[in-house]
Amino acid sequence: MNAADTRKDISLEICVDDAQGLFATQLDCVSRIELCGALDLGGLTPTPGLIALARQSQIPVFAMVRPRSGHFVFSPNEEAQMLGDIAAIRQAGLAGVVLGAALSDSRLDVAMLARLSEACGSLRRQLHRVFDLVPDPFEALEQAIAMGFERILTSGLTPRAPDGADMLRQLRERAAGRIDIMAGGFVRADKVTTLSKISGVKSFHASCRQKTAVQDERLLQFGFAADHAVTCPVEIVRLYQAACAAQHG
Repeated sequence: MNAADTRKDISLEICVDDAQGLFATQLDCVSRIELCGALDLGGLTPTPGLIALARQSQIPVFAMVRPRSGHFVFSPNEEAQMLGDIAAIRQAGLAGVVLGAALSDSRLDVAMLARLSEACGSLRRQLHRVFDLVPDPFEALEQAIAMGFERILTSGLTPRAPDGADMLRQLRERAAGRIDIMAGGFVRADKVTTLSKISGVKSFHASCRQKTAVQDERLLQFGFAADHAVTCPVEIVRLYQAACAAQHG
């Protein structure tokens, strides 16, 4: 396989939660953008304004649909909220959504996911890291395939994808091309070579953010700011090049 073929083989998704990240991610090496609010909480549904702004993206945008932080067992009212968010995302004309819902035993809530999926219409669908909490990943894999999800974002049932590389390999082998297995969770340029070689996955998800200094200490004093990070195009390119090199090697 030559270098050009390797580049076509790699899929890189970058998650962002603000306008700066949305436009910093407009790079040829980026396959998709996951649009969120509050990445520090694992990603929530983005604001209507950010969703509308994402219509300007030249890269396909998938919007997170998650009404709050914490567990993934959602009430009827929270489901209604998610249905409203999906309608807004459809109205905005984005490429897809990122969904997830669980039962009290951490298995996928197939019934709720089916209702949410029906509301998506032609929107493409990815299953988020609710998958990493399931008791039986192979059952959940088959459920996701049956519901027509095109991709599962997972760290291999561990907090960090490099530590879950062997499970990622098993999932990829069991999926056998029926659904894409995308590695996410502490995916870094200096870790992706080993992750790639062990797991065999070719789809990666990362934020590629760098911490920045607070511009004015008064913002901290008044509680208007906290630790902040911005999407870094240089880190995106480094990760992409490392992933390509791992495949080519």
